[in-house]
This record gives sequence, structure tokens and C-alpha cells, in this order.
Amino acid sequence: MKLLSIVASVLVLVSCNQNSQTTIEETKEEATVSQKPDLADSSESHLLNLHQLTYGGDNAEAYFSFNNRKLVFQSNNKAWGVNCDQIFTFDIATAEKDTVKPKMLSTGFGRTTCSYFMPDGGHILYGSTHLADSQCPPEVRPEKGGPYLWSIYEGYDIFVADLEGNITEQLTDEPGYDAEATVSPKGDKIVFTSTRSGDLELYTMNIDGSNVKQITDQLGYDGGAFFSPDGSKLVFRSSRPQTDEEIATYKGYLERGLVAPTNMEIYTCNADGSDLKQITHLGKANWAPFYHPSGKKIIFSSNHFSERGYEFQLFMINEDGTGLEQITTQSNFNAFPMFSYDGKKIVFSSNRNNNGTHDTNMFIADWVE
Repeated sequence: MKLLSIVASVLVLVSCNQNSQTTIEETKEEATVSQKPDLADSSESHLLNLHQLTYGGDNAEAYFSFNNRKLVFQSNNKAWGVNCDQIFTFDIATAEKDTVKPKMLSTGFGRTTCSYFMPDGGHILYGSTHLADSQCPPEVRPEKGGPYLWSIYEGYDIFVADLEGNITEQLTDEPGYDAEATVSPKGDKIVFTSTRSGDLELYTMNIDGSNVKQITDQLGYDGGAFFSPDGSKLVFRSSRPQTDEEIATYKGYLERGLVAPTNMEIYTCNADGSDLKQITHLGKANWAPFYHPSGKKIIFSSNHFSERGYEFQLFMINEDGTGLEQITTQSNFNAFPMFSYDGKKIVFSSNRNNNGTHDTNMFIADWVE
């Protein structure tokens, strides 16, 4: 998460119960044949009925509501009247059938990131810099001959808003970066990344922002965390500098509010931080992980196979690090995968079907085992 910048710069580089009954009308709506073309490719055997949901700009980090009927995501689509990433939502059934302008839920001020539905279905959380500055913070400029960089804006805090865009609660107010928040499928906990310790570590808190606990404590960028389907584990990306030179470089960038995300691996731990395990040992950038509905596999984005690092595809791997399988094959950028809570759908971002532009759009497909 904190990652829309990577989709814009991929050619440079390279985060409620489901018990409500479905009405007859809702069933009919979901069964309606989409008017959009099926973009599924035969080489992507796990994806069926692949449909495009957005058109233009950089659209990413789309996450399902607990009842699987809505998506919340961030976009910088200039056609929607924004100057940098803001948070939007729409009904999936409508977006699958037609090109729609989604509803903006963020304030329109500052920069936002990493939205997620709350368990009640009527609220979302997201990170925003609008209290620090109403203007969009400056984009980091790549250093000549240097690595690709992400900005860790100190003005980020985590907010809760209703589906009319009204902020109803501020969950963090510590100095420094607080963002990349996601919610446990159990609906009781939130995990997020913060610099409050002086490093980029994972923390959890109750759904109301209380009982904050630090989860990781090793030097390096720990971020983009998600809970397992039963809420007992976390999966996340991490850069863990080892040599004196790597450590000095990491600390130097962090002091400037920057991170170089070119060397990251996938880790898991229990929700309390115990039993930390490194899952991938692939090299380069492995990130945007999410648990498979079984809770036994992890899907993620990686450029480990790319000689120049330009191409990102989705891969899946067992929790023990075995059984690596490539999921996507099309275009040079695929990331931010999330399975619906019922395990039937997958949503992800890709720059396929963009008519030769650098646009990154959201796609949804039926998941096939």
C-alpha cells in the first residue's frame, strides 16, 4: 500500500459478517450478463469472466466490502476532478455493466491512501494528509542514477468516514506516518504501519482505535499487511537491510521520509507478532500480498523473474514457501490482488487494455481453482 506511485512509475522501477440474506432483486442483478467484453486470457487459467472496472488514470488498492457488493479504492484520475490520490467507491454490479464515475469519499484535500471497508458496511477507513496540509504533498523525484523511491509522508493519519464522505472518527494522532490500514475479516482488529517507533513497523489496534500494540520490531520497512481469513495471522512485505551499507542507506532515506522498495520479500506472523517467517526468497520486489481463501496460500506481485525489473505479475505460493505458481501473464504491471470474502472473486490492478497509455485500471474476475 502507499503504492499508487509505483504503478505510475513501473517503467522506471522495475497495500461485518456475511450473514445478511440476498434478496431476489439482488440475485437477479448479480446474475445479469455483463455488457462489457470478457478480457480473460487462456494463459491465465485461474481467471474467468475478467472485466474492466475503471478507465483512465492510476486506480489501485481496490478492496471488497464485507458483503462483497462494493469496492473502495484510490485514484488520481484527473477526469474525476482530483490532483492526487483520493478515495472512491462504487457498486460492483453497476461497474461491471457500465462505465461509471464512482463516488468520492475522501475530503478532496491532501493525499490519501489505503482505504478499507469497516465491518458495518457503512463506513470505510483510509489514510490522509489533509490535516497536515490541504494541498497535495510533492511527489518524490528520482535521483539521477539512484533507486526508485517512495515518499513516507509524515502528515498521514488514519480516519473513518461514512459512505457520504463525512469523517466520523480519527483513529491515529501520533507524530509521523500512520497509514496502510486494513481490517481483520473477524471485524475486531486493524493492522497498520507507523513510524512512531522511529522505524516503519506494523501495529494493531481495536476497531475503535484503542489498544494499540506494536507487532514487528526489526529494522526495515514492514508494510502492506493483511489478516488471514480467520484473523489469526498477518502477511506483509518487508525490506530487511542486512549489511552495514544497506542499513546506512535505509536509515538515511528514512530520515528524509523516503523508502527504496526495490528489494522486498513476503513475511507472515501471528496476529500478535509471534512466529515470524520469511515466505519468499526470490529477490527484487515482492509485495502486495493477500491470503488465498483457504488461508494456506498467498497471492502477491513480483518482478523477480524480470531481467530489468520492469514487469510485475501475480504469483501464488504456499505458506511454507513451496509451490510457486504464476497467476497473470498479460501486460507489464499486475498488483494489489484481493479475494472477495466468499472466495468467488478476485480484484486487482493492471495496465492491460490501456490502449498504449500508462493508465492502470481495476479488473475483476471469477476465481477458478
